[in-house]
Amino acid sequence: MSTTVTDEQIQALATSARPYSLALLHWGPKRTMDGADAVEREHQRRMVSLRADGVIAILCPVASDTVADVAIMTVPTEEAVEIMAQDPCVRAGMMRCEVHPCHGFPGDALPA
Repeated sequence: MSTTVTDEQIQALATSARPYSLALLHWGPKRTMDGADAVEREHQRRMVSLRADGVIAILCPVASDTVADVAIMTVPTEEAVEIMAQDPCVRAGMMRCEVHPCHGFPGDALPA
């Protein structure tokens, strides 16, 4: 680490934290079922739409045999659970979703 961070900087950052929801989508047992490609395309369309609507702040598809996606959602955890329960891949058993409350710092973003 080359940057020195003071206790005061840590405290200032901590006070700026805001609540978010972390959605972890794991591949499920029906990942390769008949018609999976069409269901996954609808999942992708829905996730990108939620991102465009501001419900998902950061969307990260994952190249893994176990994890499918990670999403930072701007809604409370209970609402995120309800939203993700309606996902086409979750409903089809192709994915399962865990939602966890988390905190983030306004202004954080992925590099361009």
